[in-house]
Amino acid sequence: MRPNPLSPSRILLADLYAAATAAAAPGPALSACLDRLDLDPGREIWILALGKASVAMAQAATDSLRSRGRLPAGGLVVAPAASASPHPLLRCVPGEHPEPGPGSFAAAEALAAVAAQVNPADEVWVLLSGGTTSLIGAPEPGLSADDLTRLYSLLLGSGLDITAMNRIRKRFSRWGGGKLARALAPARVRVYIVSDVIGDDLASIGSGPLVPDPTTAAEVRDLLQRADLWSRLPESARGLVASAEAGKTAETPKPGDQAFARVTLELVVSNRLALEAAAKRAAELGLAPEVVETPIAGEASAAGASVAAKLLYNCARKSIPQPSCTIWGGETTVTLGQGSTGLGGRSQELALAAARVLEGAPEGTALLAAGTDGRDGPTDAAGAIVDGGTWSAIVRSGRDPTHDLAAHDAYHALDAAGVLLRPGLTGTNVMDVVIGVCGGKKKRSRNERATS
Repeated sequence: MRPNPLSPSRILLADLYAAATAAAAPGPALSACLDRLDLDPGREIWILALGKASVAMAQAATDSLRSRGRLPAGGLVVAPAASASPHPLLRCVPGEHPEPGPGSFAAAEALAAVAAQVNPADEVWVLLSGGTTSLIGAPEPGLSADDLTRLYSLLLGSGLDITAMNRIRKRFSRWGGGKLARALAPARVRVYIVSDVIGDDLASIGSGPLVPDPTTAAEVRDLLQRADLWSRLPESARGLVASAEAGKTAETPKPGDQAFARVTLELVVSNRLALEAAAKRAAELGLAPEVVETPIAGEASAAGASVAAKLLYNCARKSIPQPSCTIWGGETTVTLGQGSTGLGGRSQELALAAARVLEGAPEGTALLAAGTDGRDGPTDAAGAIVDGGTWSAIVRSGRDPTHDLAAHDAYHALDAAGVLLRPGLTGTNVMDVVIGVCGGKKKRSRNERATS
């Protein structure tokens, strides 16, 4: 039996997810930042919008200019899917994610072409959001496109968190680690950022194309060796690191480099805003919300078991008013074995692991795990909503959920149970949200009460 898509718990959790992603909408937040700027009437303004939130951010930027009777000098929008440009003077190019492909390589070339047109007296607005690392992914000289794609694939299955992955990836990518700042200098550059990393580390978001890279080549080698990846890298990648270590090729731009002399950075949206919005909506619907301060991190399967156990504990506590809601944010990892062919993403794996712990939980106890960008891993789902009957529903479908979890094949297991969440791309990316409810029944609106 497949779950009822209109069950109170599923409707409630989908509502809370929608509130979280709406609050993380980058357009309004960016507009508020730009409207505070005093624009120099004699300075041309270029727009570079890069990442999963690029279209909405570019629209906000062009609207801000239009309200003051200004036009952009030109620019580029790099998004995860083909999109209409928000302005005729901005070229829109789709890239690939989570691994770079032909579109990403084309986007990297288009970025170079725009950067070459920027004059020293101009101003550049760089609108940066999650996914940029891959969407403009292109190799450093001496590294082939195939080698870069292989490197990204190794890192994605390594179990390293995004901060560690980006410390490595920026070393091998054309624009990461401050290299875009070097290309745009000495123009005035204002960077507006949507954070998709724990702790909002600006050097990690999008691999820090406009932020100094504090990591040396020797430290990159050490990271790769500790992750047991060094020997598995393409020979050209190992050679690139060794050359920088020996001083034969230049290091990435470091703190104090003149490339950053006229660069300013401003964070406009983060995961915390999404969590607070979900909590506010939960309270409006009559639930007692708790936002867990510690971010979820580590292996997705272990995190899923942990949050499910916490949810059950909260549900059993007599001191917490019922119904209640527990909210987490963060980003987990999935360590793939060599040759793994499973399909899914970190949120789906977390949800499947949680379903095992929730098996047999009372009706009204349910948990949502989803990426705020609307897509979890290389799938069409943001995540899933699981409850006390999900695990047995997978078994009844003919699948073995224990095997699926071990094989990192959460997508097919959760799809068989009919519990995947498919909201479509949200236009933002502030990591993941996990929301659990206990005995929650969505408060009816005044209109619903009047017609019952």
